[in-house]
Amino acid sequence: MTIGSQIAWDDTVLPFQLDRSDIRGRVARLDGVLEEVLSKHDYPPQIEALVAEASLLTALIGQTIKLRWKLSLQIRGNGAVKLIATDYYGPSEDGQPARIRAYANFAADQLDPAVGAFGQLGAGYFAILIDQGPGMVPYQGITPIAGGSLTACAETYFAQSEQLPTRFALSFGQSTAAGETHWRGGGVMIQHMPKASPGVAGDGGSGEGGLLQNHDILDGDEGENWRRVNLLLDTVEDLELIGPSVQPTDLLVRLFHEEFPRVFDAQPLRFGCSCSADRVRESLSIYSPDEIAEMTTDEGILTADCQFCGAHYEFDPATLGTGARPE
Repeated sequence: MTIGSQIAWDDTVLPFQLDRSDIRGRVARLDGVLEEVLSKHDYPPQIEALVAEASLLTALIGQTIKLRWKLSLQIRGNGAVKLIATDYYGPSEDGQPARIRAYANFAADQLDPAVGAFGQLGAGYFAILIDQGPGMVPYQGITPIAGGSLTACAETYFAQSEQLPTRFALSFGQSTAAGETHWRGGGVMIQHMPKASPGVAGDGGSGEGGLLQNHDILDGDEGENWRRVNLLLDTVEDLELIGPSVQPTDLLVRLFHEEFPRVFDAQPLRFGCSCSADRVRESLSIYSPDEIAEMTTDEGILTADCQFCGAHYEFDPATLGTGARPE
């Protein structure tokens, strides 16, 4: 694919490489995906911002996983926001869309209107989990919440856990077109190609609590290349990130034309949830008859709602749990 190629850019991730600087990256545009993620819930503005940011990070990070794998972000805090959870399901076949879902668990009565979105998390951790499928042990990497944003947390994660200098530029918000308001988001991720034998000088990093930062990892020509490309990324504007007036290919030329950008096939994205009645039934199979009875309504049914997509399920309690009668 050449820089001048045209495709429908909404809900896609476009991988690219900067040949001059040995840096790879991705450009993401979320339109319908972000609208579906957020329209499933009536979130307060602070929660909408966290879920939108986490969804963009998931789209950018998840594009690297293999077919049929799943990548998840989990941000757990001890403040008003208890959990931000996202899932990226790799496509089932080449050329098929990947799927994203996300939700937030929070205590509405603990939200502080005087505190920004990130401040509602308190202390906790940022984790990336990769499920490679049946028979494989899931991978999990964890770093503390730090840096003032989920974006900063993700950058710290890659520096600390993977020793890969990584930078994100994200923007999101509600736009109005043809009289209708809906969510849009976009972002750029850049990442230095891994070194053969990465090493870090000193006893710790320059970040909060001694965590590693990008500039702690690279030096010499690699460090100079990284600083130069970061200065170029600093010039990006919010409307360029969100689109739709600036195509990702045009954005790459505008930002990095002297770095010789080379793009690859774009990955389409869709909102998608893996919940089903069978999955809910399986999750309830561990409960005893007494526990099932406690969850049963006065009408004699047991209900369950998916936290991601809002799907509602109803069951006959006699068919659930360890005491279920055979069919």
